[in-house]
Amino acid sequence: MHKRLVNHCTIDLSIIPDGPILIKSGREGADPTNPDMEFVRTFHRDGWSIYLPGSSLKGAIRAHAERIVRTVGSEQRPAENNQKLWASNLLDEKNQDNNPNFYLERWKNIEKKKKLEDRHPNPGAELYRQSCFVSQMFGNTSIASRIRIEDAHPFDLTKLKLEERNGVAIDRVFGSVAVGPFNYQVCTAGEFRTKIHLKNFTLAQLGLIGLVLRDLNDGWFGLGFAKSRGLGTVRVQYNSAVVQYPGCQFDSKTRKILQLGHSKQWDSNSLLGAGEFLTKQEADKYGFPKSDNRDSEGFAESMELGIGVKLTWKNNTNSGVKDLFKRAVEVWREVLTA
Repeated sequence: MHKRLVNHCTIDLSIIPDGPILIKSGREGADPTNPDMEFVRTFHRDGWSIYLPGSSLKGAIRAHAERIVRTVGSEQRPAENNQKLWASNLLDEKNQDNNPNFYLERWKNIEKKKKLEDRHPNPGAELYRQSCFVSQMFGNTSIASRIRIEDAHPFDLTKLKLEERNGVAIDRVFGSVAVGPFNYQVCTAGEFRTKIHLKNFTLAQLGLIGLVLRDLNDGWFGLGFAKSRGLGTVRVQYNSAVVQYPGCQFDSKTRKILQLGHSKQWDSNSLLGAGEFLTKQEADKYGFPKSDNRDSEGFAESMELGIGVKLTWKNNTNSGVKDLFKRAVEVWREVLTA
């Protein structure tokens, strides 16, 4: 199924420092006048500038998504196959059923030892279904991630404010200076633009991303270096969101979304999860919910070249992108209660 592309969501957002932030470079520069700890830099828009790497953003987002999931669900693999595994423990070497590095690899090795006619007819679907809720989004050693986060580059270089701060490391036994003094570079103002892409998603998965971004905006977790010492708090500003259905077309006469090659159709304001585009047999193989749709404030229009349908949310209309997340979180709540 994941060789197909049934839906795709792009969230355009800005990350604005709500205090000093620093994502350190992995090496010291050759210039002795620079601080001991420098901000990561890259060449962008015909010049060198600091930026927030997509890998750093994705790591922080995944870590908090796992916190949310573990708060409401278990990381113990259930005995019944119809129960959901919410989160995996990647460091658990004693109970290998909760560690996908062991559990999924062991399952693949068993399949390889079987005769060809006895092997699982859909190993990819089975690996996806056996993976935990978070791994189904962010990937593990057996399945690929379906979330991609772009590097966050400064929107306006003239509004960036960089400063240097001094610090020392205190010896916890003697109370004296253990390391230092040292200086480090921080960014205290500016706007960094990035995009989050999510493909073949369920509405519950989209809702979890909305909760993570809400908590990031509220300061529940931070980004980068020295978060426990006051660095890393940011604000999240939504610019726009687009949900696309590349295998559909929009009928302007009936105001319906039509699936190409099938008889399925939906209202023009329908927010659709991946299960809506699959047959019941396909949805069951992967564990997708068959009914996964919500009405929304977005309205459909044709994509470029006339093939595909897209729904757009902008922050200058009604509640904007928050409406998209609100509808998705409703589904997330239903999944939990189920």
